[in-house]
Amino acid sequence: MAVRLIFIGGLGRSGTALLERLLGEVPGVAALGEVVHLWERGVAARELCGCGERFTSCPFWRRVGVRAFGGWSTGLADRVLTLRRRLDRTRHIPALAARGARAGLSGYTRAYTRVYEAAAEVAGAPVVVDSSRHASLAFCLRTSPVVDLSVVHVVRDPRAVAHSWRRRTDRMPDPGRASRRPWRTTAHWMVQNLAFELLARRGGTVIRVRYEDLVADPVAVLSALLVRLGLCREHEAEALAFLRPGAADLSVAHTCAGDPIRFRAGPLALGRDEAGCERLSRPHRWLVTALAWPLMVQYGYRIRDRRPPDGLPAGWLPAGVTPQECR
Repeated sequence: MAVRLIFIGGLGRSGTALLERLLGEVPGVAALGEVVHLWERGVAARELCGCGERFTSCPFWRRVGVRAFGGWSTGLADRVLTLRRRLDRTRHIPALAARGARAGLSGYTRAYTRVYEAAAEVAGAPVVVDSSRHASLAFCLRTSPVVDLSVVHVVRDPRAVAHSWRRRTDRMPDPGRASRRPWRTTAHWMVQNLAFELLARRGGTVIRVRYEDLVADPVAVLSALLVRLGLCREHEAEALAFLRPGAADLSVAHTCAGDPIRFRAGPLALGRDEAGCERLSRPHRWLVTALAWPLMVQYGYRIRDRRPPDGLPAGWLPAGVTPQECR
């Protein structure tokens, strides 16, 4: 029997973890965190589950491990990580899109499907959410005959993403290692988003959500998303009872890896982050815009720099770019 999987994809710092926490509050949906990192950070490194317990001590994940594999082991983690390094790479996406299955891929995806199936049984939920983000893993999972895959592609203004990647984080176990230069962030933003566009063109179920829309009106965005995913009918407010004006009430989540928001429980403020782009320096904003403008136009983001420097006319744009206003 197929396992229903919602895979949240997109570049890190785009709101994927937030969307997963919100979806995890919907009845019948179990959020698992970034399962792609379960093997290294959970099984091998024994990092914390979202509930605050060590992964190997968490009752939820212990039961999942027993149901899926007879228990977790470092040998299992090593085998999956070896396959991941060989198969689950961004550079392999064109081959996966053209030919589908590759040697060893079925064994790699089987490890994930066993986790999803066991987690659904333990949680008593027919739908599981994996926020692993990586487009390459989504391409791998779509080859599995037992995964009913729906991809939610989360996008965010690349200038805000570039600013976020400039900041250091306190994610375990290596604080600050994720700091990245704007041009590199923009390259990754383009590659990941284009990969999900390719997945949609190849017949995958891909639903796009803009981070800015999600935080501005979470009820409207989540309602529309749940309807498109077939998880509720229109006007079923019970599914979103955890949302109230400007905030979401989060319960404890058993997420195996991901951003620090997975440890949050209780009220979480939601609101617009209109200054995200402005916090990036003007030269870096120009650089990011010049590199990313084709997809920015497609996704409805503003191209025009709101604060033109002295000596340049208001509304300066890179050559050939037509200004697009945000919704």
